[in-house]
Amino acid sequence: MYKYALLAAIAITGITACSQQDESAQQPTEQVAAVTKPTDPNDSKAWNAYLGQIVQKNMQGMTADRPFPYLVPGGDTEDANALRQRQLEQVQDTVARGVLPGNMLVFAGPDSAKTSEFVTDAFKDAKAGSFKDVIVLVIGDAGDKDKVTAALQPTGATIRYVNM
Repeated sequence: MYKYALLAAIAITGITACSQQDESAQQPTEQVAAVTKPTDPNDSKAWNAYLGQIVQKNMQGMTADRPFPYLVPGGDTEDANALRQRQLEQVQDTVARGVLPGNMLVFAGPDSAKTSEFVTDAFKDAKAGSFKDVIVLVIGDAGDKDKVTAALQPTGATIRYVNM
């Protein structure tokens, strides 16, 4: 008799749990508020949050574990120029070695002109077709799209340009 009572209790608990899961599945999920474009070009935390949401919306087709983002610093200070130069050398090395298909490289920054110049310089020596099936996402102003596209097109990369 205890067996049947135990089985009935488990069955009722299971039905209740399934019922609760169904109700929670029917409730609308809470939307995360979109982060607005930061006004301070030196606030890297705000820029990372803003650009991160754009990257999340553009990851389709990527098969790697995570994208490889590069936040190109704006400004013309000695520190900003030095940081940009070190980052450029790192990216040029990556471009020379190549990137496996399914990966995604992301380039963005508070100064779209500096970002487009960065991408152009980084990919100027890339071998034709060397980025086939690699996604290159660039986030910048509409006026810089043609320059970036022209620099990336010979590589065979899947180019995604998102206007800020």
